[in-house]
Amino acid sequence: MRKVIGIGETVLDIIFKDNQPIGAVPGGSVFNGVISLGRAGVDATFISEAGNDRVGRRITGFLRENGVNADNVSIYPDSKSPISLAFLDEANNAEYIFYKDHPHDQLDFAYPDVAEGDVVMFGSFYAVNPVIRPQVVAFLEYARSRGAILYYDVNFRETHRTDLIRVTPNILENLELADIVRGSTEDFGVMFRKTDPDAIYRSEVSFYCRNFICTQGSGPVAVRGEGGFAKDYPVEPTDTVSTIGAGDNFNAGLVYGMLRHGITRADIARGLSQAQWDSMVGCAQLFAADCCRSIGNSIDPAFGAAMKAAMAGE
Repeated sequence: MRKVIGIGETVLDIIFKDNQPIGAVPGGSVFNGVISLGRAGVDATFISEAGNDRVGRRITGFLRENGVNADNVSIYPDSKSPISLAFLDEANNAEYIFYKDHPHDQLDFAYPDVAEGDVVMFGSFYAVNPVIRPQVVAFLEYARSRGAILYYDVNFRETHRTDLIRVTPNILENLELADIVRGSTEDFGVMFRKTDPDAIYRSEVSFYCRNFICTQGSGPVAVRGEGGFAKDYPVEPTDTVSTIGAGDNFNAGLVYGMLRHGITRADIARGLSQAQWDSMVGCAQLFAADCCRSIGNSIDPAFGAAMKAAMAGE
């Protein structure tokens, strides 16, 4: 059975509406997607770090409750687990404030087993942070050498604009390692000062990675791929409770679609057909839409059970 291995930050999201807290949910960019994959019956493992505190114990417990292997989450006794405050606006989009106290960032972990056809999901500032970059890139190179598919969500936000010059070499290295790259127009506006998907792909991404997905909020999903593939997918309107985790769950759905429809690294290298892209993007949009219907950061467990049954039935 093919596996998914996520590597990224952990955080407890405290969610506010009208300046009052309405929920507290374990989260993190890759974390949210991996939780959804666990709920959908995918064999998933998460690599990260947390403090030896109540929040850290909640995060590792939450992983295991949702079927995700948490053995590679390092617990540091002298660190406090990160917290974020997410303030929802009238359109239920979130503005964040992050609180992090990791004086001893080190990311010491034993590599999980990686086999050909497995998928590694990575992204956000965690994937370019100079403090832990040596450990992250060493694992990515190892996974690639083992035949894994590398899926990179750049997820680079305004809060890290001042770090951009310092981490640009790491971003470019990630683009080169990746088999598929996804980002939002918001991310690319910060990174490259461009928001047109074709301009971003042509001038910034295609030299490093030929398979590119650009999400545009409620606008169409632009896909550009190996062999000149180009298609824009409209986004169906949905009743949104919170957009927290929408992009993370788009990633999870795309990876779920990749596994469900048997898409391999060789397929990606040759160039995916329209039918293959259609099936993956369709799953991605279903996962993202379901996530937006609640204040949770991941798909609903009942939706996950339906996706698990669909995977088993094919």
